[in-house]
Amino acid sequence: MELTTEYLGLKLKNPLLPGASPLSDDLDTVRRLEDAGAPAIIMRSLFEEQLIMEEQATLEDVNLHEFSSPEAASYLPNIADFALGSDEYLKQIAQIKQVTEIPVIASLNGTTLGGWVHHARLIQEAGADALELNTYFLPTNLLRTSKDIEDQIIEVFRAVRNKVNIPVAVKLSPYFSALPHFALQLQRVGADGLVLFNRFYQPDLDPESLDIKITLQLSDPYELRLRLRWLAILSAHLHLDLSATGGVHTGLDAIKAIMAGATTVQMVSALLRHGPEHFHQVLEFLGHWMSEHEYESLEQLRGSLNLTTGPDPSAFERANYMKMLLSWRKMTHGFGIPPQQS
Repeated sequence: MELTTEYLGLKLKNPLLPGASPLSDDLDTVRRLEDAGAPAIIMRSLFEEQLIMEEQATLEDVNLHEFSSPEAASYLPNIADFALGSDEYLKQIAQIKQVTEIPVIASLNGTTLGGWVHHARLIQEAGADALELNTYFLPTNLLRTSKDIEDQIIEVFRAVRNKVNIPVAVKLSPYFSALPHFALQLQRVGADGLVLFNRFYQPDLDPESLDIKITLQLSDPYELRLRLRWLAILSAHLHLDLSATGGVHTGLDAIKAIMAGATTVQMVSALLRHGPEHFHQVLEFLGHWMSEHEYESLEQLRGSLNLTTGPDPSAFERANYMKMLLSWRKMTHGFGIPPQQS
């Protein structure tokens, strides 16, 4: 059974990856992941806001001028809340390289063009084998267009690409109005891969305290469906690596993502819930399933159910929406509920 694959120019012994998360903060946990079969480690994102706060903390008057207004003090976490500061993050890359034999993929989330470039170079110098650009631009300005956002990401990628030699992937959100066209633009400017998708953590409201609640909710397998659709569409037309992240909890989830066209499959929530050893169970299931269904290699499995190779390409397009509405009407009619007009 051939499970090896190549992702971002890295030769990996299997397509499963522990995604960006706190799991990479602890060297013992990293070793456990390697022992469980992880072919590489993706580190959690280094945030430019975190670096700016660290720089501000060295100023003598930081307590007087740290924020522009009292309300702003609640927008960002305290520096101590980050498990790895910038120096520690760079040292962690080198330490993981020392204690393991697997590649390290760093992750960077910047806010300014100079910040993206500067810290990408530091990450490369620390020994990272590849880099994820974790793009998170939330448009709140009514005058900013979707093209503005896309152009900004392209500009960031080009700037980073011109300053580093390691492979660079772009981690995207699903909220682009024409995702295939934007993905094609990233391919044309030299992106080595795309990571689908960034999970935006949505705030909740507390009506009693009149406050905004920030809560962490781990992913659910249902979230994988959004990834499957876009993996199937993009893999049919693009020639760059695609990595699925969000909603992968079991070996069967991983198989679906690969069939849709994923080069690699990232897991986070399942590992946080069940521990690093869960990685081995998922990997073992993947191998057994492929053997039972007579797949000899990942290349044979990959993309076998994407937009062009699947038996019903319309299932990924508008026709699927109409089929779902029809099935709902049939189901409600069976319970004596009159079908509703859409």
